Amino acid sequence: MNNTNQGGFTLYELMVTVTIVGVVLAFGIPNMRQFTQNSRMAATANDLHSAFHVARGEASRAKQNITICASSNSMTASADCGGTWDQGFIVFLDIDGNLARSAGTETLLRANPAAADGITHVVANDATYFMFAATGLGRPDVGGNTAVSQIVFCDQRGNANGPSGDSTARLLVVTPLGRATILREKGTVTEALSDMSKSCP
Repeated sequence: MNNTNQGGFTLYELMVTVTIVGVVLAFGIPNMRQFTQNSRMAATANDLHSAFHVARGEASRAKQNITICASSNSMTASADCGGTWDQGFIVFLDIDGNLARSAGTETLLRANPAAADGITHVVANDATYFMFAATGLGRPDVGGNTAVSQIVFCDQRGNANGPSGDSTARLLVVTPLGRATILREKGTVTEALSDMSKSCP
């Protein structure tokens, strides 16, 4: 009879392979989870940050009031101001400057849906809007309403140290003139939360 060689793994080789896979997964899964959390956080903060750039540029170009505001119905045709930032936001042509959008006459320039699950918005003075005048400069406190000045974005990790030493949270700062900046230094975020007398999350 002819002998036939058969290939395969020994039990020892299989156990070593399973051990290696287990070690890789043990280190890889937490890192992947953190990567996903950081990506969601960055996307949420950057969406609002870029909306300020769009609004400021459009105000200067169109020579009209442009308003950014929190919106609970941002993805509908009748999107208007109302709600909180985590529910979504809109940027629109605010012809009469009353912080309310008339769907028939005031053009919707940008609409963002609700933030990803688990991301919290901590807002100074619970402000829900910012308006740019036709000059491209900010119009703070329109009609006695306080304009947004600071928003901290955070998740279940809170204001913790991230892998790079920066905070896992993000801070959006908007000057009265309308210049928006995102900061990540933990001490700065801590100070902002302290000034608001709020916590994250």
